[in-house]
Amino acid sequence: MDKMEKVYIPVEIMQNFMVDVLAGVGMPRPEAETAAEVLISSDLRGVESHGIGRLKMYYDRIRAGTIKATTEFEIVKEGPATAVVDGHYGMGHVIGVRAMQMAIDKARTYGMGSVAVRNSTHFGIDGYYPLMAVKAGMLGMSFTNARPSIAPTFGVKPMLGTNPIAFGAPTDEECPFLYDAATSITQRGKIEVANRAEKDVPEGWVIDQEGQFVTHPADILKAFDQSSNALLPLGGAGELLGGHKGYGLATMVEILSASLQTGAFLYGLSGFDPQGNKIPLTVGHFFMAIDVEHFVPLDEFKATTGHILRELRASTLAPGQTRIYTAGEKEFENEKVVRARGIEVNPNLQKDMKAMQMGLELTQYHFPF
Repeated sequence: MDKMEKVYIPVEIMQNFMVDVLAGVGMPRPEAETAAEVLISSDLRGVESHGIGRLKMYYDRIRAGTIKATTEFEIVKEGPATAVVDGHYGMGHVIGVRAMQMAIDKARTYGMGSVAVRNSTHFGIDGYYPLMAVKAGMLGMSFTNARPSIAPTFGVKPMLGTNPIAFGAPTDEECPFLYDAATSITQRGKIEVANRAEKDVPEGWVIDQEGQFVTHPADILKAFDQSSNALLPLGGAGELLGGHKGYGLATMVEILSASLQTGAFLYGLSGFDPQGNKIPLTVGHFFMAIDVEHFVPLDEFKATTGHILRELRASTLAPGQTRIYTAGEKEFENEKVVRARGIEVNPNLQKDMKAMQMGLELTQYHFPF
């Protein structure tokens, strides 16, 4: 192609490429396969900010040593239904999958299982982990803190991470209920996607040190690195539209992701030491699984939950609207489209993929760019 254009890559080829890239920078292949499974789930569900678009970040961080290629999963403390884990700066996806599986296993015996993690790294799409519990017939919850980006209500300095909340529940429908959202209006990944697409972001997402809205993604990303721009919490600026509620939820996630595991918090997750050198982000997570069968028969739970969702979707539409969705539906439907069509790769992402392919001499791939 003389000029790079948007193309689509088959899902299997893209997933294999992710595995080969991660293995190529030193990850044991089984761990690379686990990480690639989490990454591809993001692309399938239409969360472009946390799939192939993030691969170059992991590639660079592993090569720089801020993510360890081989994950050391240390159980620091364990009880019948709880555990504290130290990830020792390994791959967050690998740590997250193992920790959530621990929570599920404990819940199977004791009704509930909770695992707190410290010294992890970015673990990809938050919703992947509750879905692990859903597939086991359980409720699942996942929380993580992140590098500072959200300003507290009435503040302008980025203090809290995007700190997502994910909750999944099985239903009697094909599509499970899955809520997965940052506690900020948006997150850095979407601004990175806008930057690759060379599009401005909406007013109301990001503020500068004067509290004014900023919209140019390249400038925003540069200012993030200097802590001179900040994301706004859910609800936006001030209290009128509930910005203080998003701020409170972000703080709740920070506590769950730091206090139970004596982990890093707020500016302890900046990724830099006092001298300005890059260091691991020391991210914390919290996972919980609840075995439905310890409360009611699973089929009864699924039927009740399904009935709730169907009543919501059947409620009165606003003028001009054609459909009401419940959480997880759009992503569930998107996966069917992406599996048939392939994963979209825009020109800037093509450059990243070519750089990794050439750097690791992955000559078995013949991309159309």
